[in-house]
Amino acid sequence: MMSDKLKTTGASSLFDHSLHPLSAWQSTRELGFAAALWRLPHQKDKHLIVNFGSELPRTRMMLDELPAGFAMSPFLNIEGDNSLFIEADLYFRFDENGEATLEQESAYLSAPNREKWYNHYRNRPANASSLVIASDSPRQPELPNFAYLEAVQKAIKAIEAGAFKKVVFSRVKQVELATDFTFSEVFERLCEKYPTAFVSMVYLPQLDQVWLGATPETLVSVDKEGIFRTVSLAGTQSAFDASGAPISVKKAAWTQKEIEEQALVGRYIISCFKKIRVREYLEEGPKTVVAGNLMHLRSDYLVDTKTINFPELGTVMLELLHPTSAVCGMPKMEALAFIQQHEGYNREFYSGYLGPVNVGNETHLFVNLRCMKIQNNVATLYAGGGITEDSEPEKEWQETEMKCQTMLSVLG
Repeated sequence: MMSDKLKTTGASSLFDHSLHPLSAWQSTRELGFAAALWRLPHQKDKHLIVNFGSELPRTRMMLDELPAGFAMSPFLNIEGDNSLFIEADLYFRFDENGEATLEQESAYLSAPNREKWYNHYRNRPANASSLVIASDSPRQPELPNFAYLEAVQKAIKAIEAGAFKKVVFSRVKQVELATDFTFSEVFERLCEKYPTAFVSMVYLPQLDQVWLGATPETLVSVDKEGIFRTVSLAGTQSAFDASGAPISVKKAAWTQKEIEEQALVGRYIISCFKKIRVREYLEEGPKTVVAGNLMHLRSDYLVDTKTINFPELGTVMLELLHPTSAVCGMPKMEALAFIQQHEGYNREFYSGYLGPVNVGNETHLFVNLRCMKIQNNVATLYAGGGITEDSEPEKEWQETEMKCQTMLSVLG
């Protein structure tokens, strides 16, 4: 049943029966419009934004100035104005029972496009599957094992020579999708398996890409009360022992390499606070947290922007933090130069950030980890790890394999 709130909106003549979030997302994709579907960590509600524009604008993420929408920012965004922004022409919230509420409708919304979208949704067969269409387009080659190990060894030597303290090196794994692959099933599996993660499914029509993911890492969050949050998340180990039994977080053992890797990220966050003379922050951690099949070390940082009279803190910290040392390295520019020289592929939106902006007067941006890009019937999975002078190439390879399991486990 559709909520009273949805019935009483100006669009009540169109939205006259219950919507399903996954079918509504798929209808948007089939029509070639941009769409973002997500579920926040520890929550049941799902959210859908639809945009009827012909092309998404590239913009700077000025969080305190943007309208409600969804951000997709790439890893390489040095100038800060290369983010895609899906402005909310329509914004729906779906509660855990599937009841839809039309929370927002743009005053500039094109009525023909809105009707086209709704009629397409209404006329879709109830059991229509959101299949990926096969293509013979060339695939991006996966970095071979030996090449990855060699690059990690080069990184270790560069660190020993004083070029930088840490670099995050990543790789891809590509999977040809089954003919019966459906987006909806994968999104539901991610929601079920990773309740503490930010789960999202985003269609970018101008790139003909779908990005699916379940990321554990908050980059910048500002809630209704003006509380700013960010986290330091680093260090990785399996959440299960050799027999397959879950490991208690109280019994998790961390090496000096992993502790130092996480501490580097924390020190970088604090250095950003100092740079803008913010001293009134609360630091909690580090503590062990479980994210699906993995465990990490995490510290949380909170600032009350109202108390310090700094409403622009989210925007300022976003530009200072991205890309963090957790996805790039330290110092940032030296590590970035090594990545561009040796990684061998374009990360695109992997290790960038994504999330709702000014939706319900809140912004929640997450580092785009544990994700995959779907294009031309191929899923490209991404995984990386922090390289320090204590790294061992073979162990780094195994860490990336563990991280790839987050996405592989939901592909069936």
